[in-house]
Amino acid sequence: MNVFGPTQISGSASKGYEIEHREPILGERRKLLLACGNALRSDDGVGLRIAVAVEEDPHFAGVEVIAAQQFTPELAELVAAADLVAFVDASMELPPGEVRLLPVAAAADPPRGFTHHLPPAALLALTQSLYGRVPQRAVAIAVGALSFALGEGLSEAVRAALPQAISLLGEVLQGEE
Repeated sequence: MNVFGPTQISGSASKGYEIEHREPILGERRKLLLACGNALRSDDGVGLRIAVAVEEDPHFAGVEVIAAQQFTPELAELVAAADLVAFVDASMELPPGEVRLLPVAAAADPPRGFTHHLPPAALLALTQSLYGRVPQRAVAIAVGALSFALGEGLSEAVRAALPQAISLLGEVLQGEE
C-alpha cells in the first residue's frame, strides 16, 4: 500500500509493514484506491481490510493502493495524478453490511480551512484548485457499519459484505460499472 508518495507499503497493521518502491508503468491508466479507516475501531477498519485484499489480489495489479486513517490534504497530489479514484470507507448512514457505489464530484469550492480530514468531494475540490485537474472518474464505495467501538474485529454483517465490496470495486476499476 502506498502512503503519501511512491513508497509501497504492504502487510497488515497487526503484523507490521514492508516497504518497497513502485514506479508507474508508462502509458498505463492510473487507478487509485484511497481506503480510509481505523483498524482499532471495529467496523471502521473495513476500508483498510479492503485495501489489503486488493493489494494481495493479482486481478488488481496496477492499482495504486493508499490506506490511511483519514482522507487528508496531503493526498491531493496523488489524486491529481490519477485517471480514476475510488474512495472506500465505512458508513454510519447505511444499514450494517450494505454496500453502495456513489459517484463523487468535486465540491463547488475548495475547503477554506484545513482539518486533518476531508470528505472525498472536498479532496477533489482541493485537488482541482491546487493542480488544475481531477481524475476523469471518482467514486465512493461505502460499507454500512454496525459498530465504531474500540475493537479490532469487524461485525458479522460487515465481514459478510467484504466480498461484495471487493467485487464492486473490481467492476469499477476494470471499467464495467
